Amino acid sequence: MRMRRDDRTARSGLALLLALLLTLLTCTARASDTPPPAPGAPAPSVPAIARTWPVGSHPLVLRGWEPPATVYGRGHRGVDLATPAGAQLRAVAPGRVSFAGRVAGRGVVAVELTGTDLRTTYEPVTATVKKGDEVTAGQVVGTVEIAGSHCATTCVHWGLLRGEVYLNPLELLPPWLLSRGPSRLLPVL
Repeated sequence: MRMRRDDRTARSGLALLLALLLTLLTCTARASDTPPPAPGAPAPSVPAIARTWPVGSHPLVLRGWEPPATVYGRGHRGVDLATPAGAQLRAVAPGRVSFAGRVAGRGVVAVELTGTDLRTTYEPVTATVKKGDEVTAGQVVGTVEIAGSHCATTCVHWGLLRGEVYLNPLELLPPWLLSRGPSRLLPVL
């Protein structure tokens, strides 16, 4: 009888020790994991380095930026700008073309912006540049295609990424580009 009580005590002690050890190992493993940023968390700021709109002087925004609640959730990862087919598409800031080609049947141009970790994307476009080309702000990088747009009318989808994280491309525009059209010189009297 005495032996059985000792066996039970030993087994209980061993079970308690194992549970404690597993808890400690689990907590240590979790503490060392670096969780990815939450989709709803504010992204680092975007510098207002754009010197021009991609199309026109102040195009109508047909659909704005709608960040998804989760990484693969619904949303709109960019903005749609109204523009006619054949319109010239311009780089908004200086950079290097990182992609110019077709993706899923649509023409796409991507430009890595100089001095930043940002990349802009434009679609659907027929590229007039190639991968590796250096571009300046306002330089034509393509023409808007009529086919391949997800808009009801012809538009260009303008995206912005930092790594694999989508950001609002309108944040690249300084306030003076967002709030008004081009400057007009008036005579001095």
